[in-house]
Amino acid sequence: MLISDSMPLLWLSYLALSLVVLVTGYLAIRWLPRLPRFVITGFVAGALWTPKGFTLSRLEGEAPYEGLAPAVVVGGVAFLQNEGQVLASALALLMLGAGLGVAVGVMLWGWLRRRDGLRQGERETRSDRAERAGSVQRRQEPMIG
Repeated sequence: MLISDSMPLLWLSYLALSLVVLVTGYLAIRWLPRLPRFVITGFVAGALWTPKGFTLSRLEGEAPYEGLAPAVVVGGVAFLQNEGQVLASALALLMLGAGLGVAVGVMLWGWLRRRDGLRQGERETRSDRAERAGSVQRRQEPMIG
């Protein structure tokens, strides 16, 4: 059950909060052109959503706890605990995820650009055809007297 197990609930709340961060961040940089906006948003999304395995040692005599957490969190904990090897692997995965997010942002930009270009091209060709056919009537201003 979702409520009785804390890990799925933790992941669900992390997902909801990260979506809030992404949407508000995207809206905050709305003044930028579309390509840089998608690149920055993709970078942040990739950095937030990259998972990393971790191991926590428990009290003596107990088996260590192993699980998955966001690479940002694992890297932050590794930095605080001065664990260089874990920090290096977390940062490598973090950069890989951010790079994939940037790639997805650029692909989304290209797809939207192509789609918008086709729509605009269709509009121009229709108006060109109508002008060639002579069916376009230009507006005439009313004349007084």
